[in-house]
Amino acid sequence: MFIEPVAPESAEGLTADIYESETERWGFLPDFVRVFSHHPEAYQAWRGLIGVVYRDMDRRRCELATLATARTLQSTCCAVAHGKMLRDNFYSTDQVVKIARDHHDSDLDEVDQAIMDFAEKAASQPAAVTPSDVDRLRSLGLSDREIFDVALAVAARAFFATLIESLGTKPEASMVDALEPQLLSALTVGRPAV
Repeated sequence: MFIEPVAPESAEGLTADIYESETERWGFLPDFVRVFSHHPEAYQAWRGLIGVVYRDMDRRRCELATLATARTLQSTCCAVAHGKMLRDNFYSTDQVVKIARDHHDSDLDEVDQAIMDFAEKAASQPAAVTPSDVDRLRSLGLSDREIFDVALAVAARAFFATLIESLGTKPEASMVDALEPQLLSALTVGRPAV
């Protein structure tokens, strides 16, 4: 990390509260939490937003949109975390490797490929998204609310990935260690994971 976070033993107020709750949640204090230590209210707001995204969106689709966004923004930290989530909950290692390398050359159906296409375009060139991009999702059965949720997942991930990557946050060692070498390679989309 490029900035010095507040040390746990020096944390006070909201930072101390967040450190305590996130350590309890994860079993350790993640670096992506520590990077927010100089502005804990921003972390609190982020947790609120991402909680709404996860609550209201199909979790598998959310993870696919998140992975597409992380890949587009070259966020190894986010790609590792969400690639692991996909592997642990929805797909085999080989399937996630294929999805991470080229989702068009994977077992994903047309709807999931379209969601990842939209996420990539929205993350890389939001002003280039056209009505036809949205119409494609509609034609595949997504409601306007579901399309909004995909765009919201992309925007939320873009905020988080931009923040943590610009400050040099690395993926958690426990996540990296839990990945097979071929999966870690496919999810290393920016800075090296270690």
